[in-house]
Amino acid sequence: MSPGAEHPGALQLTITLALASIAPALVLTCTCFGRFVIVFSFLKNGLGTPGAPPNQVVVGMALFMTMFAMAPVGQTVYERALGPYLAGKLDERQALEAGTPALRKFLLERTRGTDLAVFYEVSRGARPNAAADVPLSIAIPAFVLSELRTAFQMGLCVLLPFLVIDLLVAMVLSSMGMVMLPPTVVALPIKLLVFITVDGWQLVVRSLLRGVAAGAGS
Repeated sequence: MSPGAEHPGALQLTITLALASIAPALVLTCTCFGRFVIVFSFLKNGLGTPGAPPNQVVVGMALFMTMFAMAPVGQTVYERALGPYLAGKLDERQALEAGTPALRKFLLERTRGTDLAVFYEVSRGARPNAAADVPLSIAIPAFVLSELRTAFQMGLCVLLPFLVIDLLVAMVLSSMGMVMLPPTVVALPIKLLVFITVDGWQLVVRSLLRGVAAGAGS
């Protein structure tokens, strides 16, 4: 009898429900979802349109972009761990061990060495000799730290051009003596026109996806 054949269906149901309950935390910490949402937030603030597009659209876009970017990892985890476990060929421990390497590889490829060093320094743990020696308890928070830094770097690059437009509009209105006219009223259509002209959404999405594919520091 295979290792998982004698496991009752109730156990698999319990494990499935447990995974479903922590799925939001896994999406936020083990994928590039956070990077996408943060950059989109910077973009909306730069445009000066906090309500357009709605947050639901932004989160939905980030979620499907995450699914697209994580598809290779998900496929590998399914083939090596989840599929065999559901078929009763692996037990829980074996499935976890089989699925961990693919996730660890994704995380470490996008994590800076200095961020890993922070957690090893604080935990006073032995430095790993290979990537396989890095536990997920260190790989995941280090990955999140690297993602936050990358997201804010990209967000700043997105925000600066709009800030320049705001400053130019304010200077022009001030020089013309139109101090009673709020600069945002004039700057908003100009920023939208520039953004649409350069196909800004495609540029931002392309940069995000290429950054995830390129790895750490991108």
